[in-house]
Amino acid sequence: MKSPWSWIPSLYFAEGLPYVAVMTISLILYKQLGLSNADITFYTSWLYLPWVIKPLWSPFIDIVKTKRWWITAMQLLIGAAFGGIAFTIPSSFWLQGTLCFFWLMAFASATHDIAADGFYMLGLDQHDQAWFVGIRSTFYRFATIFGQGVLVMIAGNLQVVFRNSIAFSWSLMFYGVAGLFIALWLWHSYVLPHPSEDEENTHIEEGNGEGVSNEVKTVSSNSVYQDLLSTIKTFFQKEQVIAGILFMLFYRMPEGLLAKVSSLFLIDNVHNGGLGLSPQEYGLVQGTVGVIGLTLGGILGGMCAGKDGLKKWLWPMVCAITLPDLVYVYLAYDLPSTFLIVNICVFIEQFGYGFGFTAYMLYLIYYSRGNYKTSHYALCTAFMALSMMIPGLFAGALQEAVGYQTFFLIVIAFCTVTFAVTSLLKIDPSFGKKEKE
Repeated sequence: MKSPWSWIPSLYFAEGLPYVAVMTISLILYKQLGLSNADITFYTSWLYLPWVIKPLWSPFIDIVKTKRWWITAMQLLIGAAFGGIAFTIPSSFWLQGTLCFFWLMAFASATHDIAADGFYMLGLDQHDQAWFVGIRSTFYRFATIFGQGVLVMIAGNLQVVFRNSIAFSWSLMFYGVAGLFIALWLWHSYVLPHPSEDEENTHIEEGNGEGVSNEVKTVSSNSVYQDLLSTIKTFFQKEQVIAGILFMLFYRMPEGLLAKVSSLFLIDNVHNGGLGLSPQEYGLVQGTVGVIGLTLGGILGGMCAGKDGLKKWLWPMVCAITLPDLVYVYLAYDLPSTFLIVNICVFIEQFGYGFGFTAYMLYLIYYSRGNYKTSHYALCTAFMALSMMIPGLFAGALQEAVGYQTFFLIVIAFCTVTFAVTSLLKIDPSFGKKEKE
């Protein structure tokens, strides 16, 4: 059997890269191609939809083909989507074409997430699952740095080489990533193991599967629908369901407004109120320094919650995810020309977000306890995606209406929503603490 080191790092790198392309690289691409902030945030926020509705089709990944098949098929499809984006960028229908392929990539990426996470549990024993959880997270972060940082900087450097030919430079970069994904597809087609549990369902019944021999693995489509409905029903019958859903939807309300507009602010022209960073500078500050801050904040948050429990650290984490947003108020009013100051500000904001986001992720686990734990967690992640999608739809239009300075003040005002929904929670003080031996 092949070593997990041969496929886990590359698998989770392949999981992270298309998500970054859809959610972040698309912003920089459209900004450089001249789209307005309102249109950028509206169109790209809709791309969260596949992750919102992902739980609705995830059961069928289990009954159609194998998870290994889904992983390799989706990687090939993602590679084709990268190639399609590259092909349509220089065309006259660049907006419609690139959005079409970003949509294809988003659905393929969400499906790949389902299959990869399921395959991880099938391909490893419990000890290796625990041991490699940090490795998979690390390489997912590497994909984020590679996407937001390295690829954006490559696109910027190509613009220098080809004398500001923006469309051609971005097209070349996307063709390169398409080639990378074809290579990942070939690699995983060869190196992924064939777990005995990852069997193809050779018989799928429309009814209850009666009369089928024991040798044939049978799955009733009716039972899949019934399980899905039961999962949804029990999800909404949990204690504190209203408080829980309000928390899931609105805890990140300020970040939902800030996430896309902050990137646009960093690269927007100074006469529009932005900082006017080049793609190379953006790739360093947001894609590298920011991601490092986010990762370190998340690590510290996990260590604190693991030592003293979620309840003790809940309010410090609420402050951490909200108050550092003030750095964007400072940046918008001062417009510092010193690149170091911009890096420090973005690091502070992302570190605080990483620390505060720990409370959100732990609460999703807390809410999912009991029967249907895995399915309920999947529904929680759907609300998590929705919490970013809804504010993003109108964030750009709001910014264009009031300007960057007032917009960031509005973000700070919405931090009160985070405090309000957190105050509704009732959490077991022992949750998250390390059990004493």
